[in-house]
Amino acid sequence: MISYPDECRQLDETLLRYIERWRATEQPMTDGEFNDLALNMFSYQLHYNTPYAQYCESLGVTRDKLPATWEEIPPLPSTAFKEATIATFNPHNAAIVFETSGTTRGEGGRHYMETTALYDASLLASFRTFMLPDHAPLRYLNLVPNPGENPHSSLGYMMAKVSVEFGDGHTAWFISDGVLDIEALVGELEAAVDHDRPVCIATTSFALVHLLDALGERGRYFALPTGSRIMETGGFKGRSRYVDRFELYRKTAEHFGATLGTIISEYGMTELSSQYYDDVFVRGPLEQETEPRYKTPPPWMRARVVGANGKTLPYGTVGALVHVDLANRSSCIAIQTEDLGVEFEPSLFGQRIVLMGRDADASLRGCSLTAEDLVLK
Repeated sequence: MISYPDECRQLDETLLRYIERWRATEQPMTDGEFNDLALNMFSYQLHYNTPYAQYCESLGVTRDKLPATWEEIPPLPSTAFKEATIATFNPHNAAIVFETSGTTRGEGGRHYMETTALYDASLLASFRTFMLPDHAPLRYLNLVPNPGENPHSSLGYMMAKVSVEFGDGHTAWFISDGVLDIEALVGELEAAVDHDRPVCIATTSFALVHLLDALGERGRYFALPTGSRIMETGGFKGRSRYVDRFELYRKTAEHFGATLGTIISEYGMTELSSQYYDDVFVRGPLEQETEPRYKTPPPWMRARVVGANGKTLPYGTVGALVHVDLANRSSCIAIQTEDLGVEFEPSLFGQRIVLMGRDADASLRGCSLTAEDLVLK
């Protein structure tokens, strides 16, 4: 019988080969490759992840009654990460622990990772493809949690990795102790313009809202250097304010001298190890301002849009999103969310998902909510 360390190593090495192949050659996983690895990982998780195995058993799924395809793998509700330790290993040995934003309110969840290898490989390959198709060395200006202060923020961890791997050597963070330092950011933007250094502004949606409010009050506008881009993440629906996405992007383009096609939306969850991105860079410039923005996952993550019975819905139908993320090897690969979406026929670059917001009955959560209470300095 194969040992636990050997089984983990084999699964990780297989996935890492697929990630590297896609990064180096743009060759995605085939349907068969994805299905085989997903089923192998699912069987492994039933063996070692007790809470998930018990949940699946309640649905009549066991290692003796495995599903035939990845689409039949029972998704675990994302809320389970608040109620149990979802891991295939002893969480005391976790290489890193990411926490949902609700943790500070006593209702958050934790994602324990046995290794950061899969997470790192996934995020870097995806970011390179969807955010940096030109391989530009950018200056990263981050309006996201600083990992030095928030070591359990997956978004902060992600941007720290990206900044080191792809940056020009100069990185700055502008949120500290809940304070958004507008003047420091303005200074960095002015320096970037003066020295013609393209930047990537990485920001949650509500931090971006507050930034634009502050720039508007100050009457500040910039003409960012050619090659600059903005990565926005998080929903627009908060506890006290709703901002139309088109209006937000229009104001962003106006204040930074950017085109709408250089504003990219990223979608991720603490419970996942991989991210979705707008496909506007890989499919070409937006021809119209109102052209749809489709979210596309990397090849080792696939989405299902499901109805109340858990069955996959036809293209063009609104339903709940289920994510199957093979980089979640040491937790749970199939996650049922409280987000709504629509799937359209795939493009050459993969699946095409349009997000429709959160289920009306879902509790408020997400990276953007933590920025609602920012104090402007």
